[in-house]
Amino acid sequence: MPGREERTLPARTTVAIIGAGPAGLLLARLLHNAGIDCVVLESRDRTYIEQRQRAGILEQGTVDVLRAAGVGDRMDREGLPHDGIELRYDRRSHRIDFPSLTGGRRVMVYAQTEVVKDLVARQVVDGPPLLFGAEVVGVDLEAGDGRAAVVHYRSPGRHREPGGESPRPDRPDRPDRPDATLTCDYVIGCDGSHGVSRAAVPAALRTTYERAYPYSWLGILAQAPPAYGELIYAHSDRGFALASMRSASVSRLYLQVPNGTDPADWPDTRVWDELDARLATDADPGWKLERGSVIAKSVLPMRSWVIETMRYGRLLLAGDAAHIVPPTGAKGLNLAVADVVELSRALVQRHVTGSTERLDAYSATCLRRVWRAEHFSYTMTELLHADPAQSAFQTRLQLAQLDRIAHSRHAAAELAENYTGLPMAPPSPYAS
Repeated sequence: MPGREERTLPARTTVAIIGAGPAGLLLARLLHNAGIDCVVLESRDRTYIEQRQRAGILEQGTVDVLRAAGVGDRMDREGLPHDGIELRYDRRSHRIDFPSLTGGRRVMVYAQTEVVKDLVARQVVDGPPLLFGAEVVGVDLEAGDGRAAVVHYRSPGRHREPGGESPRPDRPDRPDRPDATLTCDYVIGCDGSHGVSRAAVPAALRTTYERAYPYSWLGILAQAPPAYGELIYAHSDRGFALASMRSASVSRLYLQVPNGTDPADWPDTRVWDELDARLATDADPGWKLERGSVIAKSVLPMRSWVIETMRYGRLLLAGDAAHIVPPTGAKGLNLAVADVVELSRALVQRHVTGSTERLDAYSATCLRRVWRAEHFSYTMTELLHADPAQSAFQTRLQLAQLDRIAHSRHAAAELAENYTGLPMAPPSPYAS
């Protein structure tokens, strides 16, 4: 029996969602729960989106939203609740205890890939239409004398591209991938920083703020037990290191490296040796990571990026389509969740009452949180990394601030409150 993602799509829907990442899928679930019809269009195939390695830290508010949306069962069974992080600096270590500093808030280690799998599985069973291999090529926001929007896409034909991927934009149309359209009241762009949604906002009406950092992360996924029961963030004179995890048997580890680094220049032994050196402390000089086979290795550039506005008429942007943060603060996925929770409440208000008050305020409401998260991510990144051009004076300032966090409850609480996440309104069938 074909899955629901293979159904024939309606010609019209209330909300068209571009992108089946966590933002688009969660929004579809929240709208479906509230009785609002929607359609999700995704350019890639199901296998691809369920294998993308992304963030792994869920804020308390994100955990609460997933539970309320009815997709938290496997997360609660398999996720790893964390009550703190460990900071290592100047060959010392200090643990930040989240619950004692935040009134009981904590985080959950549960990979974005698993969140996506849970959302897709639920949508295939009882959710709104979800079409894979549907490459959106344009958005008309003024259709029907401005009374509707139309999304133009290439619908998947009988014959898939090699690997199930969508055709490149520069590839000529093919008979087995005919053009198709979806008419809707609102278009939600959840298609990331390289998607078509953002381009539908006229250049004269959007402002982009960006910072590129002078270093990258070399990340590995390893079949090895975690270094510690919680994440370790390490500042060292050799550069930043992070020891994270995906499960009790799989570790996710990162090293600061120069921009343009080729992963091939870092054989596995070199990566493990460097991690040991950067994570070392004087209190336990013999401590080393337990090594295992490296499953994946990649280099991640570091940047901060925000577009204003997040709304243009019938188009609203969410998640990476509107903002990018460096991963140091673990904010990317969580910001996307906050966007779509606010967006769902605004769309429900319009559906139930006819009011567009929350929709009109959507961009301003979300940007307040976005810039708070951008500042925290920037601060964590600047605090823990060694800029190639920084002086010994700047390094001493970093160490002084880390020492303050270790000895000031106020400073530690500020870090903990930002890390576990700002308060997030729960999804509701009716806007409040």
